[in-house]
Amino acid sequence: MPLEIERKFLIKELPDNLEKYTKYEIVQGYLLISEDLEIRLRKKGDKYYQTVKSGKGLIREETEIELSSNQFELLWPLTESKRLEKKRYEINYKKHLLELDVYKGDLKNLATVEVEFMTETASNEFIAPAWFGSEITGYDRYKNKNLALFGTPY
Repeated sequence: MPLEIERKFLIKELPDNLEKYTKYEIVQGYLLISEDLEIRLRKKGDKYYQTVKSGKGLIREETEIELSSNQFELLWPLTESKRLEKKRYEINYKKHLLELDVYKGDLKNLATVEVEFMTETASNEFIAPAWFGSEITGYDRYKNKNLALFGTPY
């Protein structure tokens, strides 16, 4: 499986002029959740995906396939009670893509940002912008699967 190297942060304050960035409405739900395996469905804009993630922490295995809308709609009911909604802003920052998620519904007061890296060294060298808050990489309570299951982490 391909590897995902990703760090996640809470947001201290939202950056100015969010509307200038590419944004997507996202709904996602989980078909399977275990301690170190998840199978997720996601609708991002007008695209549909199924993703399998395994492992914990900074480096995880991840495989994603695109689904048709019919495949997604067939599987979606199986995610009931394990869902979340958010708006994602894609922000280019230096040589990184920041994925800022502003959650909706019961999670409406939560905003996080994820940064993916090609190598662990690049991850270690990353200096977060001032608007980032505390790093929550590896904090189980802030994983999307747990947000979908248990709601707000505070």
